[in-house]
Amino acid sequence: MVKVDFQPYCFLRYFSYFYPMKQTFFLFLLFGGIMPASYSQSSALFNDTKVAEIFVSMPPDSFNYMYNNAIHDHYLKADFVFDDGTVSDVVPEIGIRLRGNTSLAAQKKSFKISFNEYDPDIKYQEVRKLNLIGEHNDPTMVRERLFYKVWEKAGMPFRKTAFVRLYINGVYYGLYTNAEEIDKLWLKREFGNNDGNLYKCTYPANLAYINDNELSYKSIMNNPESRAYDLVTNESADDYSRLVALIKAINKPADANYPGQIAQILNVESVLKSFAIDVATGNWDDYFYNKNNYYLYDNPATGRFEFITYDTDNTFGVDWVNKDWAFRNCLFWQNTTDSRPLAFKLMAVPAYKDQFVRYLDTISRSVTLPDSIFPFIDYMHNQITSAANQDIYRTYDYGYTMDDFHNGFIQTVDGHTPYGIKPFLEVRGANTLSQIAGLIATDELENKEPFTVSIFPNPSSDGWMVTTDHLLDGIKVVARVRDPLGRVCYTATWTANTTPHQLFTSPLPAGIYALELEANGQLVRKAVGIN
Repeated sequence: MVKVDFQPYCFLRYFSYFYPMKQTFFLFLLFGGIMPASYSQSSALFNDTKVAEIFVSMPPDSFNYMYNNAIHDHYLKADFVFDDGTVSDVVPEIGIRLRGNTSLAAQKKSFKISFNEYDPDIKYQEVRKLNLIGEHNDPTMVRERLFYKVWEKAGMPFRKTAFVRLYINGVYYGLYTNAEEIDKLWLKREFGNNDGNLYKCTYPANLAYINDNELSYKSIMNNPESRAYDLVTNESADDYSRLVALIKAINKPADANYPGQIAQILNVESVLKSFAIDVATGNWDDYFYNKNNYYLYDNPATGRFEFITYDTDNTFGVDWVNKDWAFRNCLFWQNTTDSRPLAFKLMAVPAYKDQFVRYLDTISRSVTLPDSIFPFIDYMHNQITSAANQDIYRTYDYGYTMDDFHNGFIQTVDGHTPYGIKPFLEVRGANTLSQIAGLIATDELENKEPFTVSIFPNPSSDGWMVTTDHLLDGIKVVARVRDPLGRVCYTATWTANTTPHQLFTSPLPAGIYALELEANGQLVRKAVGIN
């Protein structure tokens, strides 16, 4: 139960701000602001089966000051209501500020809520803070939550998320992703302890070794107010000695001794699986490509650092750096023009590279497989359509219409969303499996492809040369090319032999397609491109 002071004036103030309150709210008014012993608090803060409502009230001049001056370094006082459709909870005197880095300049702002800003003992529904993420650069507004669903399904430490409608001083500010804070409460739940140091690592945190001096790493800044390696627990001790030891271990030569040494201080599996998830979801705003957006937790129970990815809106086809993340080689995802010692060192160890490939194979064949993930995407799409339709703030940054909202799931919307979510997953998955083909022993593959196909060149401007497994010689092959909406736009039939068969692409416009090859009652699917 949250520690609150229910005062009659508080409810009168809410009554003046918000359109009709729920039944519980009027019961509080009836009882003069006294909380009855039988009062039932909501438990739906992260209930992802509904879109709840959050109401914030604060002096208008305070809100305008925060909003117009991009205040993100300190909290301003406000009152808070959470309405799950059945129960309305009131928490007076919470803190609110803007959140983010580049998103501070967005017209649709993101916010952080602190329940314990003015009383360290206060929690609400077992959390102390919330992140309300505006998703202003995503026309679908589901990519961040979709990433965390993939993260969870892949067996990584679970971060709770849900969609909410946000109202401030009675004005609907739109649909938001409500994301759990990565803090001591989260660490306790996921790792069973929270005494270790947690470092929030942001650009340009590349884990390159400088020297043994802790100050050298404390002085690397993300912005004037924030360290790139920012200690967010046990801050008063300001101890970076273990982080320096980790970075020093990462940067040792990748010789025969390296696996034993690095595994003593780093949970290598958490890094490799995170890397595989980044590839499967097209997450490039991460450590591996952009030296950004990850946590390192020095877990005292194991003596090893855990690796945790966060801030995942630049995924599933979003691009800001002129790369095609659906076709990028999954074995060289990392930025090869800049220092990424953790990526290069781990990939230089054959056993670690092999484990990374196995994670890629499993995730691509199960977690992000269209048959597995598309139903959840459709569920989210339907769940938030009404709230998105009423969200005028989501239109301010890029002019996104409701057509853009719907199209963002299935096709290109603009320059930084060249893929719809679904076609991206289809193309990325097919390319991943093609790029790692042969790197795992055949008898170890789950759902292995029934026959081998090679396509050259890919992408192509005038045609692909298709070579099939010699075991198909003399067998009829049926080829179908599907566009990003799944429509068949080209067909061909031939009898397989040792000579490559040419498919002419000149009738088709430039873009990404799926090539289906059917032979002997079996099907192989490949991603192909026309430029």
